[in-house]
Amino acid sequence: MTFPRDALLSCAQMGEADRLTIEAGTPGFTLMRRAGQGAATAIRRRYRPAPVLVACGPGNNGGDGFVVADDLRRHGWPVRVALLGGRAALKGDAAEAAALWGGKVEPLTLEALDDVSLLVDALFGAGLARPIDGAAAAFLNEAAVRIAGRRLRSIAIDMPSGVHGDHGRVMGTACPADLTVTFFRRKPGHLLMSGRTLCGDVRVIDIGIDEDRAQRITPIARVNTPALWRAALPVPGPADHKYSRGHVLVIAGRMTGAARLAAQAARRIGAGLVTVLCPPGQEAIIAADAPGLIVQPWPEPDELAAFAHHRKARTLVVGPGLGTDDDARAMAEAALKAGVPSVLDADVFTLFSGRADDVAGWLGAPAVLTPHEGEMWRFLPDLDLAAQGRLEVVRRAVDRVRAVVLLKGPDTTIKAPGGPFVICEGAPASLATGGSGDVLAGAIGGLMAQGMPADRAAAAGAWMHAEAARRCGQGLVAEDLIGALATVRWNA
Repeated sequence: MTFPRDALLSCAQMGEADRLTIEAGTPGFTLMRRAGQGAATAIRRRYRPAPVLVACGPGNNGGDGFVVADDLRRHGWPVRVALLGGRAALKGDAAEAAALWGGKVEPLTLEALDDVSLLVDALFGAGLARPIDGAAAAFLNEAAVRIAGRRLRSIAIDMPSGVHGDHGRVMGTACPADLTVTFFRRKPGHLLMSGRTLCGDVRVIDIGIDEDRAQRITPIARVNTPALWRAALPVPGPADHKYSRGHVLVIAGRMTGAARLAAQAARRIGAGLVTVLCPPGQEAIIAADAPGLIVQPWPEPDELAAFAHHRKARTLVVGPGLGTDDDARAMAEAALKAGVPSVLDADVFTLFSGRADDVAGWLGAPAVLTPHEGEMWRFLPDLDLAAQGRLEVVRRAVDRVRAVVLLKGPDTTIKAPGGPFVICEGAPASLATGGSGDVLAGAIGGLMAQGMPADRAAAAGAWMHAEAARRCGQGLVAEDLIGALATVRWNA
């Protein structure tokens, strides 16, 4: 049985995969040799022979490095090895790997970087227990200076030393890799910031982990790919009509642009009907933008639930351009209490700053919250992204609100109650433009209205949003995404 290719394993889970494989009869040193030789093969395929320094740490990551050094030397590369600590202190498989190398081992000094153009970083790997300091920190800082000056390129074994595999944050210091070679499956830190930018290209090497036994492990996270949600993607049948394809209500404010973007995205993604409810006097500008929209003035807040149910609304999109005055607050609170599945975005998190528990109490139907980092902090000011890390912040937000949370960013992270983390990769930087988040909220709402479960609608919407941006290319503005969503939606 094949272990999921999109699985992301924590450091502890990868250690468990190793343990289960060793328990099944594969010696640990065999896994280490396969890892080192696989990494060396990746290096030889990517680079021409050049002077190499292999920097080894005192643990198994250093053992992998000794195997890399031996392989490169056997293929005629000029190789030197520098070790953090004494050779006599090496134990177990790492000591056996050092014996395999058999050559000179020099101390880890700044001077060891002289006269080499490639560094193999095999110091610490993914699971650091504390920040790097001392001689190792000085070495990595000097390597980073030389990399910035284009005098050196680094190949990281498993993870750039200093980057934690579980959360991607830098533990003290780290130097950027041109290539990172990891084993069996990636870790969350390969996708989460700052790991995403420090890892460079990531290659995954098969080292013979027992995949049948690995099935006992429930991955901490999954990469957001269509395999996660394609089976739930709604496909219109011959008997469908506009009502059966779902009705989205978008609650607009006095600045209508954001709500218009969300409404158009919901239509493009396949919702059969989209109604925009707006403050009186705004109807004409919204209707002129898109004749296919239904546009009506806000009902009274205490009438919103009855209105939504009478119109058979399947999803509410609340927040884009809503505003933060008392009228907006009353409409938002009424929407959250309406008992209709919802997507909560933008101004909702300012309107209910510090009131996550109230929001959790009001929600009577599935919801997706789509804050960016600043909005998350306003909504849940007791959470600290820098101190706690992205996964922990999202987990705590999900526990508090009991809804799907999609934390936007270059490493957009999604989680539903009781589900794994889903991490998006490869979203282009062109999405950092006003209105793109409104398009995402509308797309998710449109998918939910067609019957897609909230967690899978969030993942599908985020993937399609990023893919639409890639197809648009440079010069992207939010309006471009809407047309691109149509081609992505039907080819996912």
